[in-house]
Amino acid sequence: MVNPRKIAVKALLKIENENSYSNLAINSLFNEVQISSQDKAFVTALIYGVLERKITLDYVISSHIKTSIKKVSKFTLTVLRVALYQIMFMDKIPQSAAVNEAVKLIKNSKENRNSGFVNAVLRNILRSENLIPNGQSVEDLSVIYSCPKEIIESFINDYGKEDALEFLKAGLEPAPLTLRVNTLKTDVDTFIENIGVDAIAGEVSGSVILKNGIDIAKSNLYKQGMFYVQDTASQKCVAVLNPKPYEKMLDMCAAPGGKSFLSAILMENKGEIISCDLYEHKCKLINDGADRLGLDIIKPQVCDATVFNENLGKFDCILCDVLCSGLGIIRRKPEIKYKDFKEFDNLPKLQLQILNNAKNYLKKGGRILYSTCTLRKAENQEVVDEFLNENKEFSLKFSHTFMPHIDNTDGFFCALFEYN
Repeated sequence: MVNPRKIAVKALLKIENENSYSNLAINSLFNEVQISSQDKAFVTALIYGVLERKITLDYVISSHIKTSIKKVSKFTLTVLRVALYQIMFMDKIPQSAAVNEAVKLIKNSKENRNSGFVNAVLRNILRSENLIPNGQSVEDLSVIYSCPKEIIESFINDYGKEDALEFLKAGLEPAPLTLRVNTLKTDVDTFIENIGVDAIAGEVSGSVILKNGIDIAKSNLYKQGMFYVQDTASQKCVAVLNPKPYEKMLDMCAAPGGKSFLSAILMENKGEIISCDLYEHKCKLINDGADRLGLDIIKPQVCDATVFNENLGKFDCILCDVLCSGLGIIRRKPEIKYKDFKEFDNLPKLQLQILNNAKNYLKKGGRILYSTCTLRKAENQEVVDEFLNENKEFSLKFSHTFMPHIDNTDGFFCALFEYN
């Protein structure tokens, strides 16, 4: 019999030890075991919950053990985190069940010597009150919102404390599951009638928001190329670029392909889209998605976005959805929060390099859309300002930062340039 908590612990260890993305680790483990839809939902909630609240959970655990949390083995610590998340944040799980299942999991492992320790820590926590601070210092906010201090300070510096805290709060809320309907094959009303779960039309024409979960890979509509997953902000950014039928478009950092797919749909599958990525396997991912959706104007190509390739020719419009820190999508990939903040230092230089390379492919009168899934102004507005300062022949036509707590989308940024 499958133990959902054991699967959650295994996935969390995989994410931590292999620096794997949460969605990839979860999908990999689900492919290895037979698990009910109910257990799958429970496992997913545990994994994302622990990742979202890791700093909070570790603070509470540290406050209830005599040794340093760094001395607790990874397996035992992960079991503690999973149990504590259930105790603190899952109202429908009896606290006794969370404790008992954690102890059982330890007893049936190579670390069974730690079962008494786990039992004592969890029961001590149950007897305690005021588990987390309620102050307004950056240290307290880090515990409350389970976010590293450097990120909180960055958001406060960029947007002020009120917006920063609203974003952090939204980062702990479930993200809506938004689909893009392939309107070359069906319409939104027909799609909603046939999807099989409660769904409503989204704000963007051609989008649908699911009110309940769905096993996408097993959906017949998915297999038939009727839809793919794409957040509202991403769809709005492509609409800003507004690719038209018979245009020639370049998507410089295209994988996994969502923006290329939407561009092809908006172009009515007429014209040409060169969708580039640095890696062959990611180009195959784009190609497979385009084939499933029946979008034959998309031509994936291995290409380095930082290096000019004269063989590509000139384009009417270009999409630069560049590599970024990803801090706008922490509610979907909470593990991003725990990257070393210093890793982000060199990103603006790389982003500007890609943007400056993009201009070499653009026809006179053409347009470039620069976009990121982060909220850091250093990667957004500052890159835009520097590009405009270096390239007087370009003008800024549109710029917007999408905020989860304001726009009900992922955190996203886009800026549209025109080559005068």
